[in-house]
Amino acid sequence: MDMEENILAASEQVPAETEPEMMEMTQPEEFGLEAEMPAAEQEISAPETAEETEPQPGTARKTIVGVRFRTAGKIYYFSPDENIVKKGDHVIVETARGVEFGTVISNPMELGTDKIPKQLKSILRVATQEDIDREKENRIKEKEAYRICLEKIAKHNPEMKLINAEYTFDNSKILFYFTADGRVDFRDLVKDLANVFRTRIELRQIGVRDEAKILGGYGICGRPLCCHSYLSDFVPVSIKMAKEQNLSLNPAKISGVCGRLMCCLKNEEDIYEELNKKLPKPGDEVEGNDGLRGEVASVNILRQTVRILVEVDDEKELHEYGEGEWTLIRKRKKGRSGKKKSESTANGSGGPSGKDQQGKDQPEGKGKKSDGEGKKPDGEGRRSRGQKNAGRNVP
Repeated sequence: MDMEENILAASEQVPAETEPEMMEMTQPEEFGLEAEMPAAEQEISAPETAEETEPQPGTARKTIVGVRFRTAGKIYYFSPDENIVKKGDHVIVETARGVEFGTVISNPMELGTDKIPKQLKSILRVATQEDIDREKENRIKEKEAYRICLEKIAKHNPEMKLINAEYTFDNSKILFYFTADGRVDFRDLVKDLANVFRTRIELRQIGVRDEAKILGGYGICGRPLCCHSYLSDFVPVSIKMAKEQNLSLNPAKISGVCGRLMCCLKNEEDIYEELNKKLPKPGDEVEGNDGLRGEVASVNILRQTVRILVEVDDEKELHEYGEGEWTLIRKRKKGRSGKKKSESTANGSGGPSGKDQQGKDQPEGKGKKSDGEGKKPDGEGRRSRGQKNAGRNVP
């Protein structure tokens, strides 16, 4: 998670003359619908191969379809029951948040009942034109709710940034997504919003990656953000992936609009790992097919070429070899560069050796000081007892 989430919800529909009742705080595990879906809808994963769809001998089959509730959102699976649905249809389903409007993103498939939770929910109905119109109205109402919430935030002045407002299909709840540096006390804000909308209010704190996923935008490549376009889940990304792909480690070049490492670093990580296994590392000693030996200066991962620093006629040159044109002689020893550095530090960078510093093996008059040097006459170097006591009231 990019930032710990916290939820504070107002009570169900409240009369105008009553004060909204506050509910306890809960902490969902993930952003969006994933935090509120029952386990029966979370434990099913999409089958990757045809063999996975084949049930075990003696087990019954059941038909399921995948449903998505927002662009690039997580996929949940439901039973179509008697409804005839296909990919691209809009459907009405019941979730932990209430009745929701979703889109079928996969054709019906059969799975063995041993792979499907017993509490799998069913599709209520295929969306009618009236349902589609209502969903469009909700999108319009969300803009007005967003505007009102901004006004209330300016009034109460909590340290938070409002990102988005979202209505459930049956209007039983309004969700407001926001970002903040830490925990925010928004109890007064929730009470004010509940009095305005007369429905259940939920404020949800999200992270910067979730903010980019909701708002969308364009990356440095000029294309729409991956997380807003097709990524259902955020995958772990590390700086090691940038090193594997020989990219610049400048944060401005490998960070997305959210300020975190770009998700696309994961896209080609597997192929780069496979290609790197076939190449030596800089510092390794290799021999080319022409018999020249030297250390690897650099490699081109995609072209699978190696540049070797070789010595020809007492001059060092860079020679490039393709795949199969070189042989690994010896790998670079770990810590070798550190050992050289420590030796140069002990000897003094480019200066005389330790013996020279101690004054040994040096020409006379340079290393040690002569008897006359460094010793000052008694009158200059040391003061007599009388001079020391001068100016003191010594009895």
